[in-house]
Amino acid sequence: MTKLGTVLGFLIKDAPVKDAPPLNQARLVADALADIRDMDREHFVVFYLNARSQVIASYTVSVGTLSASLVHPREVFKGAILRNAAAIIVAHNHPSGNIEASPEDRDCTRRLAQAGTLLGIPLLDHVIVGAMSAEYTSFKERGLMPCS
Repeated sequence: MTKLGTVLGFLIKDAPVKDAPPLNQARLVADALADIRDMDREHFVVFYLNARSQVIASYTVSVGTLSASLVHPREVFKGAILRNAAAIIVAHNHPSGNIEASPEDRDCTRRLAQAGTLLGIPLLDHVIVGAMSAEYTSFKERGLMPCS
């Protein structure tokens, strides 16, 4: 098998979803981020969802610095296309513990929502979790999701 075939096979070969519960609430997304909540650098994660909002796969797109993470729509949607995802949810941690959305977070969300609209793979929410706390911010719950 060629290197490209190996990479593509790796990216799209995920465990079957079967009767997984839907990831349809920001609290469930925040709970799924327990392993990155207290990391000392920002981790930007994407959840790939099927048409029933069940998680097909999740992927850490970027590990950044103490206060920033580089995220490009190309990297976020590559896995969604290869997995035939119906939608995505993105999330990241704020090592500072402050769960408020920064201007950079808002800009990133706007760009991802635009790309998702163009590709027909909607961005359903962007969730931010903070260190040492169960609190979170949901762009959807706060009415911060861009209109597509």
